[in-house]
Amino acid sequence: MERAFLKHFIKSQGLRQSSRRDRVVDTFLTLKGHTSAEDLLTQVRKKDKRVGLTTIYRTLKLLTQCGLAMERKFNRQKTFFEPAQLGRHHDHLICLGCGRIMEFENKAIETLQENVAREHTFFISHHVLELYGYCRDCSKNSGKKPKSK
Repeated sequence: MERAFLKHFIKSQGLRQSSRRDRVVDTFLTLKGHTSAEDLLTQVRKKDKRVGLTTIYRTLKLLTQCGLAMERKFNRQKTFFEPAQLGRHHDHLICLGCGRIMEFENKAIETLQENVAREHTFFISHHVLELYGYCRDCSKNSGKKPKSK
């Protein structure tokens, strides 16, 4: 499904199919979680040493433009990409100590956002929720404690 949609999108942009781009797409869509362009290059080069970083960036741009990938700049540092999960939404916990990114889903948060929008007669097209702090390991090692209720 995703590949057929991308093939149509590529054609609509006046671009042509390429085996290297296909290799990047196949690798990206099988990855779990968040990946940087550099990490994706490492994974792709396990299968095809000829793929370069420029191909990675151009392919990620296409995937983002057509809605098959999401670009994330956690804490305004490194850029990460993740496959879009059509019909599903998740938010992120980002550890300031080790950089770990944890995904979570919480129906109560989603409901609260919908209620706030409704109260303000506001249509939400999308949203991003990123919570920054310290994971269990980093807080244990640094002595930082999570806020209590």
